[in-house]
Amino acid sequence: MKLFEFNAVIKNEEWDKRYNDREAFRIYCHDIADITAEFNNRLKPDDFICLTGAKHNEAQFTAIIRSKISPEKLFHSYVKALGLELLAESEDEILLEATEANLRRANRMEILDDEDEVINFFNLDFLINRRFGPRFPYSENIIDDYSKESLQLAAQRLFTNQSLLPEIERIYSVKRKGHFVGHPVHYIIETDDRDCRRETYKNILRALHANNRIENKRYAFIDVNEDNNIPQRGLAAVYESNAGGTVVLRFDYDADSEDDTADASRELVEMIANFMNKNRNRVLTVLCLPKACTNLKSIFNEYLSNISFVHITEEAASGEKARDYLKYLAKENNIKPDKKLFESVEEGKDYYGPDLVSLFTRWQDMKIKNKYYPEYKMVESTKKTIAKEQAKGSAYDELMNMIGIEDAKKVINQALDFFKAKKMFADRGLDTEEGAMHMIFTGNPGTAKTTVARLFARIMRENKILEYGHIVEVGRGDLVGKYVGWTAPTIQKKFKEARGGVLFIDEAYSLVDDRSGSFGDEAINTIVQEMENHRNDVVVIFAGYPDKMEQFLQKNPGLRSRIAFHIPFKDYTAKDLCDIAKLMAGKKSIRLDDEACVKLTGIFEAARAQTDFGNGRYVRNILEKAKLAQATRLVHMDYDSVTDEDVKTIRAVDIEAPVIGCGNNRKSIGFC
Repeated sequence: MKLFEFNAVIKNEEWDKRYNDREAFRIYCHDIADITAEFNNRLKPDDFICLTGAKHNEAQFTAIIRSKISPEKLFHSYVKALGLELLAESEDEILLEATEANLRRANRMEILDDEDEVINFFNLDFLINRRFGPRFPYSENIIDDYSKESLQLAAQRLFTNQSLLPEIERIYSVKRKGHFVGHPVHYIIETDDRDCRRETYKNILRALHANNRIENKRYAFIDVNEDNNIPQRGLAAVYESNAGGTVVLRFDYDADSEDDTADASRELVEMIANFMNKNRNRVLTVLCLPKACTNLKSIFNEYLSNISFVHITEEAASGEKARDYLKYLAKENNIKPDKKLFESVEEGKDYYGPDLVSLFTRWQDMKIKNKYYPEYKMVESTKKTIAKEQAKGSAYDELMNMIGIEDAKKVINQALDFFKAKKMFADRGLDTEEGAMHMIFTGNPGTAKTTVARLFARIMRENKILEYGHIVEVGRGDLVGKYVGWTAPTIQKKFKEARGGVLFIDEAYSLVDDRSGSFGDEAINTIVQEMENHRNDVVVIFAGYPDKMEQFLQKNPGLRSRIAFHIPFKDYTAKDLCDIAKLMAGKKSIRLDDEACVKLTGIFEAARAQTDFGNGRYVRNILEKAKLAQATRLVHMDYDSVTDEDVKTIRAVDIEAPVIGCGNNRKSIGFC
């Protein structure tokens, strides 16, 4: 399907006279509407053309063409039917967006009764109209004209040139005669460099169009990742609207080898394969895959074994080739290279495009500051300033002073460094998109998971990483609705409540039950979607037992990939528990004497042999009972003999070990 816009200078004097008289031109447009309707009725079901714009002596026409008729012939036939003579004319292929805008203008001019009727007739409604909900990741572009020499020069600068240049030469070597018959091959481009990927397929399309291997300049591209929903109807509309043209599918992930994710990938690939096979000679398909995406490529090979592909792959540069690319970047930026630029290339090391751009950018920044503007030589860059910054705030100090949670401290410091790094590398032109900060806390009861989550929320606020830094604590009862249709809105409400802060989901595995399609499944699926929707303004922390949390992660294939940080909360050692007891007592202005500490150590050693003994909660219970025992002891002493030291001191006699039963041996701790 071709979409054309024609612009013409009108010779007829009456056109200009009518245009200057609003009422006369409105009546004239009604006459044009009648002629247009009659003309297009004869064209059905393949083509359409209409006057869509007017000025004093100029007119705009828009055509949708599915047949083999030449655009010029269609245009001239329509102009003749309108009784117009032209002084000059031009034509261009246009995008769907421009086509829609032109048709709406024709509706306002009352030449069309309903532009949506035309859009629906050509099955463009799903790609244009918004009433079908959010658009899937589909866009369009127009192939620009390049000479063979310009293409070869552009291709030489890409890291795909070793396989791209021979293909360009092959395209130009075959001179096809006669009408278009189909595509002998389709293309697979493998690279992680998005700029290289884009320029590679654009160069291929330029060469193919210049040699009549594709009919349309307009091409579509769809970004495919694990989170995108690509409906079958949408893909069908894309292939239908690009008959005679190209569809570029840009994959940003490799299929997981695990069965659940692979099944989803197979479903998508099978759908794509069906459309590729059905349209193989009408639509060229270009598959853009990440480098070394073995799983996804394997699935494609299975479903597309009957289609021939030309593989264009990214090659690394090293040594002199890498230095030549740096030299090219310097020339492009009008800056003279020097020895320091080339010294940044390590001998024997392979570099790809983004690596060398990063090296060049750092050298360029220093060159500009040191040579061209030496007055600013001593001004520190943002990255150095940020690197010196330390995490701050009372919550951070409180966390660092906590006992026995070294893993949590380490990972939270990594999380803070992650955001610091984002700021540091922004001035190098690297990707600064905010990464998700979702976490999972695994550990037995009483290991300070909730306490650390609350402190983490405050730390994020005090360090200006989250806007509000509040925490919303929920469990299954807060998320799973009682009736069908209640769960998703309930979860969405909780995410809105947590915006700018932390959503803490305790015992998250309680959402999972054994019935497929249950409210719990709906809850998890909704949580996964909302985690993506709020990836930059809500941090979700899941908490619970280690083994049960692993089962929970396996329930939904998209859940694990969205969790950036895993923090294991190990059971406290007997020494840790003694230190915690001293800390708790100190907060209440009470001290433990030496004999009390010795007795506590023995109690804690025995307790740790039991399953789920309670950790910090166990310590709190012992101290509360010790305070009661101390009070009983003191009130039975002679009042005058009780000193202030007696009131402030817990002694061994006050401590009694709670009865925790024989139970089973304690489970091993750790996150699988």
